Formats: sequence, structure tokens, C-alpha cells
Amino acid sequence: MSTLMQTVFMLIIGLAAGMLSGLFGVGGGIIIVPALVLLFGMSQHSANATSLVALLLPVGLLGIMEYYRSGKITTENIWLGLVIAAGLFAGAFFGARIATSLSGDLLRKAFAIFTGIVALRLWFK
Repeated sequence: MSTLMQTVFMLIIGLAAGMLSGLFGVGGGIIIVPALVLLFGMSQHSANATSLVALLLPVGLLGIMEYYRSGKITTENIWLGLVIAAGLFAGAFFGARIATSLSGDLLRKAFAIFTGIVALRLWFK
């Protein structure tokens, strides 16, 4: 996969994560990590660390340092996490805008469906 294509996909993951974060109040662990494992074949450690880069301040800085110290993350993972973070920034706005237009009942049900699908995909990977 070309660097440009990989960057575009990472930005899309960030946008989706941002929208779903704004919509459902969820973070990287439920959106970014499964996407990196299932769509890009990353190891669980690399996906976790890349997600932490995306959520860098203030959440992930110490976690990133520990992953880097133990050799579980590369500078490429750091770059990819920063690209995802750019998508998160914009996506969270749009997700929150959608969420505020939905009823609480519909939003709760949509979140339940979303998390069920993610769980099934990870279980049967």
C-alpha cells in the first residue's frame, strides 16, 4: 500500500473514530484499535500504541513512552497515530452534531448495535 493511500485510510479511521466519539462518547480502544487490527493487520501492541499516539494529549503520552521504551511501537506508528488524530479532531465535531439531533433512546440503541458488531468481528477474526 502506498504511503499516500495509507495516510488517507488513517485519516478516514480518525474521522470515523471522531464521529463515533462525538456520537457515542467512546474512545480509541473501541474504534481505532479494532480498525487497525482488522483492516490493517497490525499486532495488538502496535494498534494499542498507535491509538495512544492519536489520543496523545493528555491521555496517552506516558503510555506511548512505555510502549516505545519496550520496543512495541515504531516511529511509523507514531506518525500514523498523528494522522488519525487529525481525523479525530474533525470527526468528533460531526459526530457530536449528529448525536445532538437524535433521541436518547435511538442513540443508546445505535451504540449497542455498533459495539455488538465490533465484538463479533474481533471474536471471529
